[in-house]
Formats: sequence, structure tokens, C-alpha cells
Amino acid sequence: MNIPGTERAFVVIGENIHTTRVLLRKGKLVGDDPNGVESIRFRDGDNNRRFLNIPEDVKKTQDYEEGRVKHLKIAIQQAMQDSEDGLDYLKRQIQRQEDAESDFLDLNVDEISLKEEEQKEAMRWLVKKVGALSATPLSIDSSKFEILEAGLEAGADHPKRLLLNSASLERPEVVEMAKAHNAQVVVTSAGESGMPASPEERVDHASQMIDRAIALGLPLSDLYVDPLYFPISVDKDFGNHAFEAIRQIREKYGPEIYISGGFSNVSFGLPCRHLINDVFLLLAVEAGADSAIIDPTTASLAEIFRMDRDSRRYQLTEDMLLGKDEYCAAFLRAYRKGELNN
Repeated sequence: MNIPGTERAFVVIGENIHTTRVLLRKGKLVGDDPNGVESIRFRDGDNNRRFLNIPEDVKKTQDYEEGRVKHLKIAIQQAMQDSEDGLDYLKRQIQRQEDAESDFLDLNVDEISLKEEEQKEAMRWLVKKVGALSATPLSIDSSKFEILEAGLEAGADHPKRLLLNSASLERPEVVEMAKAHNAQVVVTSAGESGMPASPEERVDHASQMIDRAIALGLPLSDLYVDPLYFPISVDKDFGNHAFEAIRQIREKYGPEIYISGGFSNVSFGLPCRHLINDVFLLLAVEAGADSAIIDPTTASLAEIFRMDRDSRRYQLTEDMLLGKDEYCAAFLRAYRKGELNN
């Protein structure tokens, strides 16, 4: 959808087809199937109740013992072995993101296995399978250069251009990879050996990558800049660092370039994460962002843009994100009193 008051579209990179994604074992989506086998509950495209069994080897992992189930990892592994339940679960996740009007489906298999060859195999399979199931453009996402390359090669015949996530000073050669495969690319503000500590470092690091891409002939419209967003619970200034970096990048490169990033990072470690993420999105858009890597099934853009900005819950959250609430004290106090509920 367009950003209110403008003709500029807000681009959603749907982050939900990731092997990192977890469900809580005590949550409503995990329970026994009719045969008493612990499973992930879901409804398929015809709204039938279905169950994705949790394998015994998963129950031996630390994540499971700590109460977390990596549901997409299970679904992809089982779908690769021709499990109908696994494939239908994957189809349902794709459908939910399409219904939420994702502009890209971000695919990540980094936690499918510790073995690189198995990661490559999973990425190739996933790109081919999702490409066959959906007309939505794909974003190839990995922390490893080799996995990105495998995804790009597998998606070479996809009818829509791919988005590569991501390039940085830590791995600048990813820009060359994007150019070679006619892909768009996310460039981040990560440094050669660490994360940026200020708005100026964010802009400097991102600018080096943007200039490298321009020198290769990539147009600004093919670039999605991620200034990197850090948890506000760690440092009250992290929100302002992000907003200032967004403003400077927009001013420096104009309207053609996209400014995006993983918005949900900002709420890590705090309650009411959806509220924090939504308010952060509004403030980021005001600063100049026009894209986000988010789970669109839990974040309705229309509802976010209609948020009551005069409400106490909004004001408390905004104050926290703008550095006016040291240690998030007022926000947490309001949460304990139940003042942040809808």
C-alpha cells in the first residue's frame, strides 16, 4: 500500500519463511494430534485442521528443551522428504504472506543444518518450490556467501527479479553477485569487523556500499538500504541513531533508493513487541523509510498507519523510542499496570 499522504508505495519484505522462526511449546499452536503425538497445529488452504508432527530428533535439541519449536525448519525438512503435511504447512505460510500483500518472500535456511552442503540443497529446493507455488518475488537471505549464490542460481529462471539479502563491508562481493545475476540487493551499515556505533557510522558504511553498487552500474532503485536497528532496551539512543541515519541517507541519495531493514529488532527483550514495532515503523517512515523486513501477517500496514497517536500507549512507546524514557522505565511501569493493552 502507499504511505499515507504520498504516492510512494511501502515495500514489505515478508520475513516469515525462515528456519529460525519459533513457536512456543506452551502456545496455542502446539499440542497433540488426534493420535496423541505432539504436533504443530495449522489450517490448510481449505481451512481444514491439520497437524505437523514434531520429530523425535527435534525433541532432543536445546531449543525444544527450552520451550521453543522451529516450525518452519520442521516443515521444510519434511516437505523435502515428500511429506504432504510439511508441504501444506509451507503452502499455508506462503498464502498468509500473500494475503498480507508481501512484496517479497524472504527465504532463509541457515538453521536447517550445520552442514553447508545441506544448507545449499535446502536453499535450492526452497527457491524452486516457493517459486513454483507463488508469483511473489523472492528475497534470498543468508549469512553465508555460498548459500546466497546457491539461491540465486536456483532462481535464475524465476519470472520476477530476485532480491539479495544482504551485502555489507564485511562481504562487499555480494554486490558483484547481484550485478552478475541481475538481482536487486539489500546493503547494510555493518562495518568490516563490527556494528556501527553512531548515525554517522551507519551512513558512512552504507554509503561505501551504495557507491560501490553505483560504480558497477546498479541503479539506486535496485538498492535497499538497511541502516541496522538495535534493541531500544539496550540503549535509549538506538532509536534516534536509526532515525537520523534514515534522514541522512534519504537526503544524500534522494527518492529512488529504498530504505528498509529488520524493524522487529528494536523491540527485542521487551513486552508488547508488536506495539513497539508498529510505532517504530511509523517513526521510521516519517524519517524517510519506505520499506521494511517484517512479518506482514502480524503487522497490518493499514492498521499501523491508522494508529491513534494521541493515545497513552502510543505516547509512552514513542517517548521510549525517541530516548526520552531512560531504561524504558515508564514503558515497563505502564505495562505492569496494564496500561498498554488495546
